[in-house]
Amino acid sequence: MRVIRILPNLPVADVSAAKGFYTDFLGLSAEAFNLGWVARYTSPDPDVAVQLVSGDATAPEDSVISVQVDDVDGAYVEAQRLGYEIVHPLTTEPWGVRRFFVRAPDGNVINVAAHRT
Repeated sequence: MRVIRILPNLPVADVSAAKGFYTDFLGLSAEAFNLGWVARYTSPDPDVAVQLVSGDATAPEDSVISVQVDDVDGAYVEAQRLGYEIVHPLTTEPWGVRRFFVRAPDGNVINVAAHRT
């Protein structure tokens, strides 16, 4: 598995209400996507981005970061082999992401994902 990108997932009460701070004040002008409960805002530099999350639509817990990988199926098998707790099983979500949530030994929940090609 190769990590392609890591994005912070900031918990917010309301994505729409929080948007102004991140876009107007911080200048993250491009809304990469917005599903209502999660939205990604970026700058012209694609390495600068943040995701605002008000509550995951399908997982039992929210994650602190999203890690995009080149082989999510392989990452899932490896996480299981290493005995890590799977918080949300490997799932192809309706919005085009294949992902699972794993709990790191420190307790943080990590969203490991790949976009469908």
